[in-house]
Amino acid sequence: MDYRLDDIDRRILYELMANARDTSAPTIAEKVNVSPGTIRNRIAQLEENGIITGYRAEVDFESADGRLTNLYTCTVPVAERESLSQDARVVPGVINVRELMTGRENLHVLAVGEDTEDLRRISRALSKLGIEIEDENLVESETSVPYAQFGPEEARSRYEPTDFISLTGDANVVDVTVQEGAPIVGQTLAGAVDDGTLDEDTLVIAIERGDRVMTPHGSTTVQSDDIVTLLSRGGGTDETLTAFVDNQTRVE
Repeated sequence: MDYRLDDIDRRILYELMANARDTSAPTIAEKVNVSPGTIRNRIAQLEENGIITGYRAEVDFESADGRLTNLYTCTVPVAERESLSQDARVVPGVINVRELMTGRENLHVLAVGEDTEDLRRISRALSKLGIEIEDENLVESETSVPYAQFGPEEARSRYEPTDFISLTGDANVVDVTVQEGAPIVGQTLAGAVDDGTLDEDTLVIAIERGDRVMTPHGSTTVQSDDIVTLLSRGGGTDETLTAFVDNQTRVE
């Protein structure tokens, strides 16, 4: 990528991620201490370079006619991952497809149905495409927050998960960036479970490190700045996340 982000670009991205609908160029300009014209020009450049890919509304589908949101955890052949991901996007009801660079459970499909029969229709459609559904769960809620490292200094010292999905049965899936002084840094996953740093009900299902996404094992060592995807089966998200935050910067 030729385009290099500077501090103004990062602050623009942070503010747009926080609330794109209610954040105007003059509002961002006031926070970043530049002119509204500069903000408009920078947003245009970010769009042209494919860094801002769109603006989406967050919808509570349960409130919208009581519709159901379902997360399908799927496995596809690695060589066909991209093409099957594109095929899955056109299945009626599918609203999001995430590709993971792993051998199994490497495709996550989020879909909305009118009822359980409609969700079964989506399951059949995915299966006909050659997509193996490993698991599926009804999504209770989903919350996104802006990337703190793009925000003002006070935001960078505050610990927040970067993405969060609540599943039925008290299970949660959360993405978190490992802070430098976190208790788990330098530990293997097996060692962290053995000494109680990581709860036994918490499963690390992916680690993004630089431009790689790894399938973790017990011998995998966690490093600072890793983006870790966790499945918390007991629902105790706050307690789980303490392993990944520097206690000196954590805000109660």
